[in-house]
This record gives sequence, C-alpha cells and structure tokens, in this order.
Amino acid sequence: MQTNEPINTAPIQQFVQIVKSAEQTNQKEIRIPLVQAKNLVYTLTTVLANQQGRLEKLIVDNRSGSDEVVTVTMDGGSGWK
Repeated sequence: MQTNEPINTAPIQQFVQIVKSAEQTNQKEIRIPLVQAKNLVYTLTTVLANQQGRLEKLIVDNRSGSDEVVTVTMDGGSGWK
C-alpha cells in the first residue's frame, strides 16, 4: 500500500506530546478519547503499510536475475600510507 501522498501524522505527534507531558508531570497513566485512539491506530497502520510497500518495492527493484559476482583482490597492503 505504498503511496507518494503525504500522510497526516498529527495523531502520532499528539500522542507523543501527551506521553511527554505525562512523563514530565510524573503521571503513572494516560487516557485518551476513543476517537483519538482510533485516529492513532489508523495513522500508525497507514505508516506501517506504506513502509512495508516501500520495502517490498526496494527488494523487487534490487533483485537481480543472476547471482552477483564479487571479486576480492589481496595485495598485501602495497600502496598503504
């Protein structure tokens, strides 16, 4: 589900701010309204699906038809300064 459209990450940023605020005031728990939690879940799911799509595209694009040959030449360090 990769998309090039910008993803609205405001719910994630709001959640991070809530957690930071709770930490600074030594709260033991946080509570958020169900609507806010649903928006957070939707945004996180969208971000993760987008990243998965990008990873799959990267793998497909970098897949070569044959095995890559790597040649290593050891010269004993000549030319080292």
